[in-house]
Amino acid sequence: MIKTTLAASLLVFAGQALAQMSPVGLWKTVDDDTKKEKSLVRIKETNGVYSGTIEKLLDPATKQDAVCDKCTDDRKDKPVLGMTILRNLKQSADDKALYEGGEIVDPNNGKTYRTRLKPVEDGKKLEMRGYIGPFYRTQVWLRVE
Repeated sequence: MIKTTLAASLLVFAGQALAQMSPVGLWKTVDDDTKKEKSLVRIKETNGVYSGTIEKLLDPATKQDAVCDKCTDDRKDKPVLGMTILRNLKQSADDKALYEGGEIVDPNNGKTYRTRLKPVEDGKKLEMRGYIGPFYRTQVWLRVE
């Protein structure tokens, strides 16, 4: 009986740990240069595809009614608040800790980058890496929920 209870408890804790290693949730974005909090992004999963939408703008220098005037796709001149900035990410077949194959747009300059997400520190942080060719830049986002 004790072994069964212990095994069940371990399964529950393991399941919770794995759930936190997913990028799904609400994340605080932090500018890697200025270290200023920029926004809250909610990452969702639908049929194995991950996307992220800006839920709140945190930087007081950013107008709440800002639009992505430099975007060149369907997001052109759309409000930044509510914008889907992460699209088409999937869990890597080779490394289950990575989510890749999608893109992220920077609403400040309109540029779109290939992207990779990696939950770290037991899912408390998220390494968001954007690529252009062989060059990349990594930001660390902080889990809010």
